[in-house]
Amino acid sequence: MKFLNVLLGLVLALCSAATFAQAIDINTATAEQLDKGLKGIGPAKAAEIVKYREANGPFTSVDDLAKVPGIGDKTLAEIRNSVTVSGGTPAVPGKPAMPGAPTMPKTPGMPATPTAPAKPAMPGVPTTPTVPAKPAMPTVPATPVTPPAQ
Repeated sequence: MKFLNVLLGLVLALCSAATFAQAIDINTATAEQLDKGLKGIGPAKAAEIVKYREANGPFTSVDDLAKVPGIGDKTLAEIRNSVTVSGGTPAVPGKPAMPGAPTMPKTPGMPATPTAPAKPAMPGVPTTPTVPAKPAMPTVPATPVTPPAQ
């Protein structure tokens, strides 16, 4: 059982390392991204890459990095598989380039709920016909009942 746990941990570690290893676009990456994301590129070389890109326009191939002062054949060979070239717009400084999340297809909207037809006007509460009230009768007090004598 311990062997399976170790094996599972190893597989997860390899998968997570492969997930985070992404090629950096040298046409959109900032100096900070180049410095932190590429082995063998420090802050000085990263700044030179960005400076060269700003002065000469975007790179057309990875091999164009050899034209940057401070990037030799050895450095280029080390980073070749870690970089890519595109014609994108520059990245926002300080934020790593993240791949776009897939978007959900737009779902059609719900149809408008039909309105119920207007109800016909209901007559108001029927009123009771007015009947003349009986004249009040004077009430005669009841005769007291006397208890029988004993």
